Amino acid sequence: MPADTPLPAHTPAKPQPAGRFRLRTWANAVALTRGLLAFAVVAMLYAGRELYVAACAITLVAIWMDALDGWVARRLGEVSKFGAVLDILTDRIVEMTYWIAFAALGWIPVWMPLIVAARGFLVDGARSLAFEQGQTAFGDTTMMTSPLGRFIVASRASRNLYGFAKAAAFALLILAYASQIPPNARTYIRIAGEVSAYLAIILCVVRALPVLAEGAKLAER
Repeated sequence: MPADTPLPAHTPAKPQPAGRFRLRTWANAVALTRGLLAFAVVAMLYAGRELYVAACAITLVAIWMDALDGWVARRLGEVSKFGAVLDILTDRIVEMTYWIAFAALGWIPVWMPLIVAARGFLVDGARSLAFEQGQTAFGDTTMMTSPLGRFIVASRASRNLYGFAKAAAFALLILAYASQIPPNARTYIRIAGEVSAYLAIILCVVRALPVLAEGAKLAER
C-alpha cells in the first residue's frame, strides 16, 4: 500500500528539519485514522454479515488513506523521519488487524498472520538499526544499498503490487461472506480473495529478505 503519490508540479515541498518532532500533523492524523478504521471494520465483522459490504467499503477507504498520508505530508511540508516511522507502524497495525481477524473467523489458515507478524518484527528490527544511523526504509536516505534490493523493497512497482495484493485479499475476503452477495458469486469472490492472500504472503516474505540482509550488514559495523 504505497504512499508515494507525486505532488503537483506547482506545490513546494518543504520537509521538516531532521531534528524536529511533531506529532500533531495532518499526515499523522490520517495515518492514525487509518488504524482506527481497521478496528472499526473488525467490530463490524463480528456484528453481523449484513454489515460486510459497508466493511469492505471502509477497508478500501483505509487502503486509499495509506497513499493519502504520504501525499498530505509532502503537500503540507510535514515530511519527517518520525512521520515515516509512524506510517510503517500504522501499516503494521492495519495489516495485522485484518490478518488476525480473518484467521480468528476461520477464513485463512493461522500460519498466515504468524508469518506476517514474524516478518514484521524482523524487518522492523533491521530498520531500527538503520534508523539509529540516520537511514530510513524508503526515500533518499533509504537503508537499501543494492539496486536489486531497492527495486524489491522500495520501487513503485514492488510496493504497488504488494499493496494491491493486500487490498484485494482484505476486500474480497470480506465481500465473500457478505449476506447481500449471491451464494454462487461469493464462491468465486472467496477464491479470488484466497489467491490474493497467498500472493500477499509470498510478496511479504520476498520483500523482507533484502531488508534483513542490509540489517545484518549494519549489525556487523
